[in-house]
Amino acid sequence: MAKPNYAFEKRQREIAKKKEKDAKQSKKRATREDTRPDPASAAEPEKGR
Repeated sequence: MAKPNYAFEKRQREIAKKKEKDAKQSKKRATREDTRPDPASAAEPEKGR
């Protein structure tokens, strides 16, 4: 029977964890950008004063 390669398995878990973290971070960034007001549209009313 072949010996398990624990280093390979650990690396695969780390890669999966990093991928999940990046996906979560990009999802958070996308929702923050959607809720943040556009700086150009926020500046326009001030110019009209």
